[in-house]
Parts: sequence; structure tokens; C-alpha cells
Amino acid sequence: MPIYHRLGNIPQRKHVVFKSETGAYYWEELYSTLGFAGIYSTLYHVSAPTRTNELREIQGPRVEEWVDAPIQAYHFFTHRAAQGGDLISARKVFLFNDDVTLATASFTELDARFYRNASADEILFVHEGSGELHTEYGVLPFRQGDYVVIPRGVMYRLEQVSPANRFFIIESNHPIETPHRFRNEFGQMLEHAPYCERDIRRPEYRAPIQDNQPATLVLKRRGRYFEYELDHHPFDVVGWDGYLYPWALSIHDYMPIVGKIHQPPPVHQVFQAAQFVVCNFVPRLYDWHEGAIPAPYFHQNVDSDEVLYYVEGNFMSRKGIESGSITLHPGDVPHGPQPGKIEESVGKKEVYEYAVMVDTFKPLKIARLVESVMDPHYYKSWLT
Repeated sequence: MPIYHRLGNIPQRKHVVFKSETGAYYWEELYSTLGFAGIYSTLYHVSAPTRTNELREIQGPRVEEWVDAPIQAYHFFTHRAAQGGDLISARKVFLFNDDVTLATASFTELDARFYRNASADEILFVHEGSGELHTEYGVLPFRQGDYVVIPRGVMYRLEQVSPANRFFIIESNHPIETPHRFRNEFGQMLEHAPYCERDIRRPEYRAPIQDNQPATLVLKRRGRYFEYELDHHPFDVVGWDGYLYPWALSIHDYMPIVGKIHQPPPVHQVFQAAQFVVCNFVPRLYDWHEGAIPAPYFHQNVDSDEVLYYVEGNFMSRKGIESGSITLHPGDVPHGPQPGKIEESVGKKEVYEYAVMVDTFKPLKIARLVESVMDPHYYKSWLT
């Protein structure tokens, strides 16, 4: 997120000697992107971040692809899959390709280990519950309805997570950014954008933890998992500044753009990545043209697979949806409101719904897990 932020104690100049009051060195670390040409942050550690006692590869979860899955519209119920686990095992992957992985999780076994996704930026959408994201950058409290954006390479741990929790998780192999359409050439959000910098929540300061007891880090890279034994607590940062760090945005702070006639999905965009976009649907006034049809028209976006994660409310275009449902409409087939939903929307003044949409620019693969929790007759639901 291109907003400058600074916390803690840092020297006036970069790459100079920086010592504690006792004369001990603080160790500078640059956390950068795009080969030093992208956004970055600079952190100052009590202990060198390279200090590792041992490391070993461990077995992580594997996703089985449903190789012969039919090309059709899907509706499946994520909450019917087995729930629970730790920061890694709790993730139930339903859809994926080379650019993005879509999963849900309910965490029941969070432990003292730290986690780093070295291959993907992550968005943790907090469907239910609250807690805190702890990183080297400080503490980021989160609550129901938040998008928590964690850039790749950030080491983190979830703490104080409420027992009843549910997350929709997007892992992106490309950086998560604010949409180009809503910011100027300097990165500032434009006046017509549906959210602005005031809505962005950044980490809060936490005093450096100086503990020389071993700590365990689990690192994920390209589907492989490694366990590192560090020789100190990694959250020993005395200060940092820069543009690259975890941040949060609430879906409840998103100000929807409405119009006299139905507005296309891009007006609902909240994030972008190189090969997909994330939009959200929130409570909003309906179109006010005297002949307007508020429900979306039938469409076939041949370059996109459309995924909707349903959070809460009365969804204008779907029947039989539950909280935690996901629908997948491949770009190969047309889709739109189910029978009766177009007529039902005419004359309505507003809608109450919350949903997260991911539109990919490459076809998604379907995990075998989907077959066990799907409505097998969903593709026929436009007949009745």
C-alpha cells in the first residue's frame, strides 16, 4: 500500500551506524520489491534477522485437483467442509490457478509458531470473529468485515483470535494493490474512489521483544514448507519506516458507487493484482431510472472466471445461497440472475448484501474438495 508510515525509533539517515543506549548495534534490514525498484520498508533489529539454528523441510497440506470437473456453473457450501486446524492446516482450498488460490479457514489450533508466505501476498477476509495480526511491523487489530492485506515475505502470527472465527483467504502470486482506476499517478486515492487513505488501518507500535529463546518459523514457498529454528524472537524491531507493510480495510467502510441505471462490476472493485481483481458488494441504493432493472443483466465475460463468496444479506440475483457459499461461473458459459430475480428487483429502492467477488483472467482449477460440498443441480437452477 503506497502510504508512507513510520513507527518506533529510527536514525535520521539510512545505512549509518545506529546503536542502543548501551552501545549495542541495531541491525538494518531492507524489505523491498521489484529488485529494489518497487516499494520498500527499512527495519532496525536488536538481533540480526539472519540468525538461524536449524532448518528442515516439513510436510505441508496438498491440494488435490478435480481433474475431470465438468465445465459448468458451481455452487458449493464452504462451511460444510471439515473445519479447524492451525495457521496452515485449517486452510481449505477450493479454487486455484498459477496466479491465485482461494480458500476458507476456521482456526482452532493457533500456536506459538510464526508463518511466512514467501510466494504470495495474502488477503485474509474476516467473515466472523476478531483478533490481532502480529508482525515485525507491530500489531494490527482486526474485526469482522476486515480485509487484512499481508505482503509476501511478512512474518506473522495471529493472536487473541476469537473462538468462533471464519476467514475467506486469497493468496496472490502477484502484488495486491489498490485499483489503478481509483488513484492518481502519485498513488493517492482519487476523490471519486469508494474508499480513501483515512479508511486504511496501519500497524500499531509494539515495543521490541528481546528474547533469546529459540522461535519456530514455518516458511512456505512454491508449495513447499520449511521449519526454521531462529535463535531469538523475531519481533525485535525497534523502529521502521516505508511503504510496504500489512494493512487493513473494512468492507463496512467501502462507499458504493451507484447510478441511474445498473453499474458494471468494476465500480465495485476494491483490489487489483496482475491476473485478477477483487470486488465487493455492499448495501446500496438501487438505480433510479424509471425503467431501471437493478439486477445484473445476463453476461458472459469470456476472459474471466467469476467467483463470489457470500457473506451476509439477501442476495439480489441468487436463490438458495447460504452464508459462506461460493459460486463459480466460468467465462465459458453465460450466467446471470436466476428465474424471478430480475422481475423481483424492479421497483426496489435498495439492497442489503455483503459479498466478495474475485474475477480471474485465467481459468480456475477446481479442488477435489468441491465435489463433496457442492449443489450438484445448481447449473439447472435457471430452468425453474
